[in-house]
Amino acid sequence: MIWIKAFVAGVLATLIFHQGVFGLFHMIGLVPAEPYNISPVPPFGVPAVLSLAFFGGLWGPPIWALIRGLSPLLHWIMAFVLGAIGPTVVAMLVVFPLKGLDVSAQTWIGGLILNGCWGLGLAVFMKLMVVRKNS
Repeated sequence: MIWIKAFVAGVLATLIFHQGVFGLFHMIGLVPAEPYNISPVPPFGVPAVLSLAFFGGLWGPPIWALIRGLSPLLHWIMAFVLGAIGPTVVAMLVVFPLKGLDVSAQTWIGGLILNGCWGLGLAVFMKLMVVRKNS
């Protein structure tokens, strides 16, 4: 059950934290694209934001497995760091080239910030969903 919660937390973190920060980037002119892109993506034609949220969900369980037992301060730091590094490296080295998108210093930095915020969102939602047992 905890892994389903981690998946859901990853989806929610994508829709709220990742896309929220992306929206801020758009508002201040750092990215031309708007958040919550509903354009269909191959191969199934689902809206891009739902595809992104699904993959955010897939990242949830492994990152939660790495941060769940850490001390409070380290928990939040590592949520940001692991959220920033893992998804960004995969996006820049695999996803962007497959889609024919340019990879630059700006996309790396933006990706690290966006995905780091996603990682914090994952940790927030997991804290809200996981009931701690007092022993």
